[in-house]
Amino acid sequence: MSGGDLTGLLQSMTLLSLFLIIGMVLRAKIKIFQNTFLPASVIGGFLLLILGPQVLNVIPIPESWSVTYASMPGVLIVPVVAAVPLGLSLKENGGRTIEVAKCFWIMLLATGVQLAVGFGVHLGFGVLGTDLYDGFGWELNMGFAGGHGSAGTLANLLEAVGADYWETAQGVEITMATIGLVGGILIGMFLINVAARKGYTHFLDKPGAIPADIRIGYEKDPAKQKSAGRETTHSSSIDVLAFHLALILVVCGVSYMILNACKAYKIPILSSLSVWAFAMAIMFIVWYVMCKTGVDYLVDGKIKGRITGTMTEYAVIAAVSSLNLKTVSAYLAPMLVMAVIGMIATWAILWYTSKWTLKDDWFEHMIAMFGMNTGVFLTGILLLRIADPDSKSCALADYSLAYTICGLVTFALMPTYAQVISAQGPVIMFLYAVGIAAVSLVAVILTGKLKKA
Repeated sequence: MSGGDLTGLLQSMTLLSLFLIIGMVLRAKIKIFQNTFLPASVIGGFLLLILGPQVLNVIPIPESWSVTYASMPGVLIVPVVAAVPLGLSLKENGGRTIEVAKCFWIMLLATGVQLAVGFGVHLGFGVLGTDLYDGFGWELNMGFAGGHGSAGTLANLLEAVGADYWETAQGVEITMATIGLVGGILIGMFLINVAARKGYTHFLDKPGAIPADIRIGYEKDPAKQKSAGRETTHSSSIDVLAFHLALILVVCGVSYMILNACKAYKIPILSSLSVWAFAMAIMFIVWYVMCKTGVDYLVDGKIKGRITGTMTEYAVIAAVSSLNLKTVSAYLAPMLVMAVIGMIATWAILWYTSKWTLKDDWFEHMIAMFGMNTGVFLTGILLLRIADPDSKSCALADYSLAYTICGLVTFALMPTYAQVISAQGPVIMFLYAVGIAAVSLVAVILTGKLKKA
């Protein structure tokens, strides 16, 4: 890469940075953005898309920048996923192992149902004569449960198996993530109001006002501003952010080397995996070694989160701003049908399994999982905070640990999804999804009969 290429990359990043800040300001000033809790990266990305060449052409974005933006999510997602095991702790949750297991299986059941709905809609439209690409349907689960940040994961996985429609799928995923986030928040608020009236909530008579700082997106009071993390290294040696970033990027570099070697020697299965699958596995080993050698104190989860959070912000705004409107609009009808059925199915599965299975604070657990399965982890936290404003329930701890375990399992399964779609097509993938849902449902039933541990 020449100096000119690096300068072009820097200039393209400055445009994204400008619209990130604009998105933050708009979130703080416009009520509809506050009420739907749209992130600044999504707001700024859509504004840049509208002002760009595809719509108003007010900002003449160079073609090379557009190509960079479309590719950026798939690249940035590698260090984001690689960092997942770093600093991970899966300790038992105060003797509530069974409740955590119940939440895990309910979440995995929702994943299977969303995959089945997505590919079921695919097959249904196929019967009606609509020609859809093989991977259409995966975006429901990736968008709803993964959020906008998963667009890069989807693109990376599909590109790894040679699917030439990866960019279209990335655009559809972004659309589904936006529908899921907004719909999940609005429906979640409705469910909280209904539950409060019917007495399902244990800690709430009526939903209180959401704190202003959460709505506008920043905290004005310095005394209430949270710490970004511990400084585990001294800047006289190495900046703490640089240390964490270097650790993550070294693992990514080793992963690319291993993947390239697997491809060069044509090793079955391994040569077709995505690079982040190797990165996650290697990071597990690195973190295990650090823990065993007693140097795990050098890693701080919050610092790691700030790094991966920054990468995710840029991945999201890049994906949204490069959305191919013409291509994505061709799938509008199946997307809307998939979104409506997916939202209803997600609500039904979570509501009834939580009510039957969970013994303590079932609604509080359910609303957190609903937020996560339609938006992101923090959406679940937001809805739970409204339903349980004083954090008196055990839902937050159970939900957080179950989410971590479920995230690891679903990440491990994703390369398999890509392989099944690529090699065997949507019909087999639909059956595969039904199988995941069926196994999870059996596990939900079995764990539902167990007493607390």
